[in-house]
Amino acid sequence: MALMHPQFDPVALSLGPVAIHWYGLMYLAAFAQFLLLGRLRVKQAHWQSLGMNYQALEDLLFKGVLGVIVGGRLGYVLFYMPGHYLSHPLDILKVWEGGMSFHGGFLGVLVALWWVGKKNGQGFFKMTDLIAPLVPFGLALGRLGNFINGELWGRPTDLSWGMIFPQAGDLLIRHPSQLYQMAGEGICLGLFLWWYAAKPRATGAVSAVFLMGYGFFRFISEFAREPDDFLGLLSLGLSMGQWLSLPMIVLGLILYLSRHKTLDKA
Repeated sequence: MALMHPQFDPVALSLGPVAIHWYGLMYLAAFAQFLLLGRLRVKQAHWQSLGMNYQALEDLLFKGVLGVIVGGRLGYVLFYMPGHYLSHPLDILKVWEGGMSFHGGFLGVLVALWWVGKKNGQGFFKMTDLIAPLVPFGLALGRLGNFINGELWGRPTDLSWGMIFPQAGDLLIRHPSQLYQMAGEGICLGLFLWWYAAKPRATGAVSAVFLMGYGFFRFISEFAREPDDFLGLLSLGLSMGQWLSLPMIVLGLILYLSRHKTLDKA
């Protein structure tokens, strides 16, 4: 007997004509955990000595949210469906129809962090090191939202925990790949980074571990995730998500090795 996706109602709460969706609540929860864990992070002696405070963290969150939204949308447009949006440019604004890219949102956040780091004089890698341990837990909440919506389902499997996703339009038993990603690039990576970043590290080291860790977990989980039907698998049988994750692993490794001799220095 195969498991059946619970078919949650994507609307968590309706207030008259206003519908509050679970996925939107996951975003709000992600921002809330960023501030809660970030408060603990900026209280660490290392960050106190650099003059970081809760107000600076709030400023980071605000600009980071803009980076996620703008970068995530433009990333989806450029990486996944450039032909369609070139022919229908006004569709770029239809964010309510879905279509966000993690890798695009990631680039948008990097631009926001560069802006904040330049403004406050801390520098780019100080900013990325500060928030790196906070990001994976937010990603985990996003993947939970994907699972609630029954979207981004996995490839067919005969494993006992496989699940039927009616939204896929068939009765195939599939990997619950959203939960794999929630566990890997979310919870596991978040816990490891929180432990690793508890001790002062050379500037850029925590960011390097995040890049390698996310790239690795995303690359592995994509083997269980159904590729986008309008793209399919690309060169070497890899998905777009895997091709976009490989540069993260390589850049993270280069950054880590470049800081290796000073990793134990504050």
